[in-house]
Amino acid sequence: MDEKLPQPSPEEQPLEKGLFTRRMFMMNVGIALNAIVGIAIATPVVVYLLGPVLRRKEYRQWIAIGDLTEFHPGETKLVVFVNPYRDSWDGVTDNVPAYVRCTAPGKLVVFAINCAHLGCPVRWFSESQLFMCPCHGGVYYADGSRASGPPERGLFTYETKIENGKLMIKAGQTPTLSNRASAVPCPGAGVKKENSLVQIS
Repeated sequence: MDEKLPQPSPEEQPLEKGLFTRRMFMMNVGIALNAIVGIAIATPVVVYLLGPVLRRKEYRQWIAIGDLTEFHPGETKLVVFVNPYRDSWDGVTDNVPAYVRCTAPGKLVVFAINCAHLGCPVRWFSESQLFMCPCHGGVYYADGSRASGPPERGLFTYETKIENGKLMIKAGQTPTLSNRASAVPCPGAGVKKENSLVQIS
């Protein structure tokens, strides 16, 4: 037997229409919220992928960190420079420290302050002529090569040049193995230890 449902009464029709409208409204709200969450998740991924293309012009540029007359042979000096890659809200966090080691007149090496192990700031001790990391006990010689501790290599160095009597470094990015901000081999490269003697190949 085919029984047909009775048609809704005129009083019930507006109620049914109202339920349909609320359901559609809630569905649209859910779609909008999902879209917002999707955009929020996708934005950092897209920025990361397009980072090298959208890199600002001041990223990795040459900046002066002092006059040559400020650095004396045999000395290691802590300097602070302003990171060229900064935003107005960075405040004092855009001040970047580095160590400048003068081995001879006009011969300078600029070390990143970060330990090559996990990036903690190292400290220079002039009494022992060593760089030491307070976090995990990494120790480096005055030339930046590894002395002991967990680091597997020496301190990272910045690219340097001398221009108009000023020491310039290529700043904007902390030197690491991945970006190779140093134009010279890492300190201690080519050092082989045999029978407690250090031989440079």
